[in-house]
Amino acid sequence: MTVITTPQDFDEQDLFVDLTPLVQQRLFLKVEGFNFAGSIKLRTAAAMVDAAERNGVLRPDSVLVESTSGNLGVALATIAASKGYRFECVTDDRCNSSALRTMKALGARVHVVTEPLLDGGLLGARLALVRTMCAMDEKYVWLDQYRSAANWQAHFRATAPAIVREFPELDVLFVGAGTTGTLMGCARFLRQRRRPVRIIAVDAVGSVTFGGPSRHRCLPGLGAGVVPPMLDQRYVDEVLLVEETETVAACRQLARGGFLFGGSTGTVVHGAVRWLAEHGTPSTTAVAIAPDLGGRYLDTVYDPTWVDENLGKRVAESA
Repeated sequence: MTVITTPQDFDEQDLFVDLTPLVQQRLFLKVEGFNFAGSIKLRTAAAMVDAAERNGVLRPDSVLVESTSGNLGVALATIAASKGYRFECVTDDRCNSSALRTMKALGARVHVVTEPLLDGGLLGARLALVRTMCAMDEKYVWLDQYRSAANWQAHFRATAPAIVREFPELDVLFVGAGTTGTLMGCARFLRQRRRPVRIIAVDAVGSVTFGGPSRHRCLPGLGAGVVPPMLDQRYVDEVLLVEETETVAACRQLARGGFLFGGSTGTVVHGAVRWLAEHGTPSTTAVAIAPDLGGRYLDTVYDPTWVDENLGKRVAESA
């Protein structure tokens, strides 16, 4: 029996799915999201809050503020509620409606940015608002998931070791790139091992993270309009870019097998399957990290009307 006293005390880390029957490639999926925040971001949020408390940055009257596309906002709202902090989330109009409602149900105040900056897009606009809020009130504490070392350290200490415990002969790891905290934490951990592991970052087309041209993106999660300060490309062996139409197709394929995953997971899985089809062998041990589950995407990825309006009727009908 498991008994907990705070929501962050429960975070299933040792669940993997063998996707071979579904995708016809030997691929294991590390499933995140079986926690009270519904994504891998609970680990990130808990680490950042703990670090801020240890460093004396957070006081009882502090107000947490953070820029997020959704999942980290839900995680911080969960932890803030359990610890008695106020939390204000700055997001944009791509944030899933269910994530918005969840944050509000947990007591968070949500600010939705709708106008992108010419240089920086919606993320740049979100960051500008956060800086303005912090300048106006000294009670505001910005944990800054884009720069906080606690972000990548959470995955260095927990996510990567959990993978290696189950797959000591790991050959290749596929990780989605958002803030790049998960990517950098796992890559740093794996580079310390004697046995080499190929680190492959999966990003959305239209993201500028790895130097590509900026383009409008409809789905939250992976990708960025500003290069993440945390990224160190020396730890990345290869970058795969995935179209949002391909994300939807991958999510729908997984759902037909009974696995309802989120958009970020669909992006990572599509990239991994494509790479393995070109480079994998029957003996390749490959793991991909699934950062989120699919419940928050019922109004987008899994809604034919939304897909039709945003990505095209052909995609909606074929997915």
